[in-house]
Amino acid sequence: MLMEKLSYKPVSSSHIHISELMLPSNTNFSGKIHGGYILSLLDQAAFASASKFSGYYCVTASVDRVDFINPIEVGELVTLKACVNYVGNSSMIVGIRVEAENIQTGKIKHCNSSYFTMVAKDENGKNATVPGLELCHEEDIRRFINCIKQIDLRKERDLHEEKYNYSSFDAKAILQKYRVLLSLKP
Repeated sequence: MLMEKLSYKPVSSSHIHISELMLPSNTNFSGKIHGGYILSLLDQAAFASASKFSGYYCVTASVDRVDFINPIEVGELVTLKACVNYVGNSSMIVGIRVEAENIQTGKIKHCNSSYFTMVAKDENGKNATVPGLELCHEEDIRRFINCIKQIDLRKERDLHEEKYNYSSFDAKAILQKYRVLLSLKP
């Protein structure tokens, strides 16, 4: 069993498609489907994809990007397509694409893309080692490398945050280009 958990699995073993008809109860004040509702569906899809791939219960560690591209209307059929794009030791980055279909015309629009970092947990709540990722298509390679870039950017951002002096003259000089009023209190 342990050998099986440490083996490699193809990206296709993580594919999840979830479809749901959008109802009036899911709308925001402007009559469009509420972004928070879509975020909830995204989290479910990320969980399903990561758990299916790893064979473990998975938790959301972070959401690196959520790009809302087009609004979703009441009555549209929303489909979330998720798959594991990257694996670490116990973590996985799941890419999710959201499409909405007008069921009367058949027209499909891309509405959202997002990337969730999920962590596999064993029965004791400890991080569990996930299978390696078998890249079978050029698209798998592209997605994996983009995740490596995403991880590197996150590390660079965290390092910058840790070392940057926000109270320096240079930091305050940067603000002159923006619509802010600096009113520092002692």
